[in-house]
Amino acid sequence: MSHLDPYGGAEARGWESPDRSASLPWPDPDVEPGPWARGRQPGTELYAEPNTRGQTDRPADRDRYGPFDERGGPGPRESGSSPHGRNRRLDFGPGDAPTAQIPPVRLGDGRDHDDAPTTQLAAVPADGVWESGAPGPDPQEPPGRGHRGRRRAGAGRPPNQQSASRGGRNLPAAISVGAALGAAVLLPLFLYTPAFLLVLAAAFGVGIWEMSRAVRRQEAEVPLVPLITGGVLTVTLAWFAGPDALLLGLLVTVAGTLLWRLGDGTRNLRRDMTAATMTAVYVPFLGGFAALLAASPGDGPLRVLVTLVAVVLSDTGGYAAGANFGKRPMAPTISPKKSWEGFAGSVGAAALGSALLLWLLFDVAPWWGAVFGMAVAGAAVLGDLAESMIKRDLGVKDMSSLLPGHGGLMDRLDSVLFAVPTAYLLLVVFVPAVN
Repeated sequence: MSHLDPYGGAEARGWESPDRSASLPWPDPDVEPGPWARGRQPGTELYAEPNTRGQTDRPADRDRYGPFDERGGPGPRESGSSPHGRNRRLDFGPGDAPTAQIPPVRLGDGRDHDDAPTTQLAAVPADGVWESGAPGPDPQEPPGRGHRGRRRAGAGRPPNQQSASRGGRNLPAAISVGAALGAAVLLPLFLYTPAFLLVLAAAFGVGIWEMSRAVRRQEAEVPLVPLITGGVLTVTLAWFAGPDALLLGLLVTVAGTLLWRLGDGTRNLRRDMTAATMTAVYVPFLGGFAALLAASPGDGPLRVLVTLVAVVLSDTGGYAAGANFGKRPMAPTISPKKSWEGFAGSVGAAALGSALLLWLLFDVAPWWGAVFGMAVAGAAVLGDLAESMIKRDLGVKDMSSLLPGHGGLMDRLDSVLFAVPTAYLLLVVFVPAVN
């Protein structure tokens, strides 16, 4: 049987003959009209319309009833079409939002509840503006990520508050703790000076404990008992016997720590003794100069006062200048927050305050007082950088969390420990001791 030419003959092929009434696997607009074929003229070929993006072939009275809405309800509008029905963009109107049709969840009793999961869902408009007038999600922000540093507020969960200052401190806690520390130092110093020795011994004992915890991060074990005992002995000898006894106390502390450590064997002895010697020099030896200042006959408390005021002015001036004008980092690999502008603020504030204070208390010429303030400020900044370098090498941020807003006690003593030897030597020259 010869086949007819499918494009030239008038007679249909066998499978298209009218006597076969097999149902087509897809609806034909000429045979099985359905809702999808509404708006088309009879005999129109299904995929013959051109690609008219932005136009529609539906009547105007059916503008909101899309071809996929078989229930007669409102549906999305098509803003474009393609020859094969692909790449169609659906534009939602004010009432066509996806969440506008979600009914509230009933929690088993047949009544609507305000705390049901879907009662808070609002329609998402196409223009990106919500009902409250607030703009919607930022189109420039990556999807799935919220604003950095904030969390989404909701019922019973207010947005988080960040009370940290520009320099990274919690200022209310730092000021209150600093005031308490100042009172704990100045009250014994002026009311009953020998009690100041107990304050020094307690402070250096806590500092040795914090240092032992920090060096443990590098697997170094420091004997606490001989170190704390030797530290208290060092400060006491300096108070009663002067500078020579301070050096003697350091030697006794290191020797006692070595003998104690030898009781545990010689394994890792060099590592542990290096950490122990650094702790003994850094905390009780340098801090012992505060005992020398306070034990000066006649004006010991005033010497301690001018030293502490110079350190506080240095810290405050450096913080204010660095937070407002700091641009050039001073030592970025050690302390990224310190800047040369902050250092200038430290030196300037300490020089002005010390010039006035030494002139009023000791009748020292203002320029010598300014030199004293500048030297103490430089030593305080070096002490701060030295501890920052130690903490960076040990891999810790703060020595401890003992003082809110300050970290550990050693985080407050770092600048003082370098400042008191400088102040002691300068005051011996500028203000000779009264015997």
